[in-house]
Amino acid sequence: MATKTIAGKTVEVNEEGFLVNPSDWSEEMAPVLAEQVGIFELTEQHWKVIRFMRKDFAEKGQIPTVRRIKNEGGVPTKDLYALFPEGPA
Repeated sequence: MATKTIAGKTVEVNEEGFLVNPSDWSEEMAPVLAEQVGIFELTEQHWKVIRFMRKDFAEKGQIPTVRRIKNEGGVPTKDLYALFPEGPA
């Protein structure tokens, strides 16, 4: 498996560049990863979505849908796409 150093931590990534082990992720990595997709500042609204998604994944074992982020995370779909132009999920 390939490895990549993100925010000073070497982690395993898959062929698409995603972390193999979700537990390797840290909040220090978020700004670095965000910059790679053209997001140069993480606002409180970004963090609200990121933290909801992390918590939901930890509880349910799968990535939350846009609908669940909207309904349970309290972030309107339009806002999600404004925050994450390449797609929120």
